[in-house]
Amino acid sequence: MESLTRLPNLGPVLAEHLHRIGVDTPEPLRGMGSRAARIQIRAQADPNACLHQLTALEGAIRGVRKKELPDTCRTELRTFYQSLK
Repeated sequence: MESLTRLPNLGPVLAEHLHRIGVDTPEPLRGMGSRAARIQIRAQADPNACLHQLTALEGAIRGVRKKELPDTCRTELRTFYQSLK
């Protein structure tokens, strides 16, 4: 079983947030997707979940650092994040 903290961008705090929403390994995170994970984290674990967490989650799912996400992906994530405010 792979630990969440072995994924890029996921430190102990974000891994704990994921654990609190029932995500204990990378597979459920990949199945859920970054957007759904961010919504659940904000509702159940961290009411201040920010855009940086969303990009970190997407990068973790893709196996890259969040700075390596394509510009189009970052733009889509930013638009999604802003739609939730």
